[in-house]
Amino acid sequence: MKLTHIDTQSVFRFILFCLVISLPMQGTAAPIAMAGQSKIQSEDAALLLNDFITVKSTIDKINLINLIANSNLPQRVAVLEALQSGDLYYTKKAKQLVYAHSHADGYSVVAVISGEDLGVVGSRAVRKISINNELRTVLRGVLAEIALRSEDPATRLQAAKNLVRSPAPEFLPAIERALVMESDAKVIESLKLAAAMVNLNSDEQVLRLDAIESFRGSLDSDAMSLLAAMQLTDSEGNYIETDELVRESAAAVLKQMRSEAKIYKLIENTFFGLSLGSVLLLTAVGLAITFGVMGVINMAHGEMMMLGAYTTYVIQLLMPNYIDYSIIVAIPAAFMVSGLVGIVIERGIIRHLYGRPLETLLATFGVSLILQQAVRSIFSPLNKSVTAPSWLSGSLEINGALSLTYNRLYIIAFSLIVLLLLVFLLKKTFVGLQMRAVTQNRAMANSMGIRTGWVDALTFGLGSGIAGIAGVALSQLTNVGPNLG
Repeated sequence: MKLTHIDTQSVFRFILFCLVISLPMQGTAAPIAMAGQSKIQSEDAALLLNDFITVKSTIDKINLINLIANSNLPQRVAVLEALQSGDLYYTKKAKQLVYAHSHADGYSVVAVISGEDLGVVGSRAVRKISINNELRTVLRGVLAEIALRSEDPATRLQAAKNLVRSPAPEFLPAIERALVMESDAKVIESLKLAAAMVNLNSDEQVLRLDAIESFRGSLDSDAMSLLAAMQLTDSEGNYIETDELVRESAAAVLKQMRSEAKIYKLIENTFFGLSLGSVLLLTAVGLAITFGVMGVINMAHGEMMMLGAYTTYVIQLLMPNYIDYSIIVAIPAAFMVSGLVGIVIERGIIRHLYGRPLETLLATFGVSLILQQAVRSIFSPLNKSVTAPSWLSGSLEINGALSLTYNRLYIIAFSLIVLLLLVFLLKKTFVGLQMRAVTQNRAMANSMGIRTGWVDALTFGLGSGIAGIAGVALSQLTNVGPNLG
């Protein structure tokens, strides 16, 4: 019989598939990539994606999963995640692999290879690619190793941290291979911690003792929880961890970890106190200026801070698409709003009560109540949330027990900058000279031609404006509400 026509694509697919199913297996969960193993081209993997439709046995599916994972196919992670989550289907009529999600009229489907939206089909038009627990175990290990092979160190670090949070034996081969190739110190530390947490459940005493010893110096909360669980007893008073040597080693390492964690917790609490104290420092500086120059105890000073916080909230409403820049606009805006309100209060009320401190105290207390009720009427009594810019989000992680949030770091630095600018204003400018003159001797300053009334108004506005700036900083730490002051 003479062969007159050859379907080259079919032959190529058949040969490639035969090579795949002949790959050596290690149990049932073969590693997805060894160092130096070549990767197939994405178009070759794309040809095999539809083989999920015809492959039935678990071993063949594992080989197919490994082949896809080893490829540079852009959809490889999406396909494997869909298979793991049960969202990988194929259309019965066209035999096309699709992502399918539940819909009121059946399933909303998208073609895997082309990415084309195929709309909504009936539940009988598609069939699910079935998997079992063995395949789920393989998929977890495969997806973990793909993340650990990412070119982005941040992605690898996040993948390593995820393994620490959910250690499982199927991840251990991937962790060990990643440790050989990894160069980033933080990723290596997390990978070693993840490997130790897996080995902690080993049947071999040596591995368990080595795992416990590797926790020494680490401050990971999950590791401490595992070591603490080894000290628990059952209802009859017997230790759940029956190996005495392992239990004693765990207790010793846990004691050291907790001791170190207490020190870092104290540092973290001090940092939180400094950040909040920075806001109160700005508020107190404004109040001190007002009292030092004018001798007035302003009971509405906290409400000036509240106005600054609400100004930040309003600026974000006006700039919904520029949240990252809104706080930069809010700083001068809050200073102007609170400062102008302060000047109005001074010109309208305070200047008529100089020399009568009790009356000024009662009057400004009444003003504070008016301002609180005004805010309730305008913005409602409910607290408002101010969105933090992206550059203020996140934290600087020192170790497992200590992380410094960026917003608090910026607030401390910002408060120091404002304080230095205020010192410069008072020491190096003509306005500051007049303020200091009025503070030292009001009568003499008045006789020298200084307009003490103007200085009083400006001083009250300056103190109120600084309180408004403090409100901007405080809005990044807590919600904005009428009782904020």
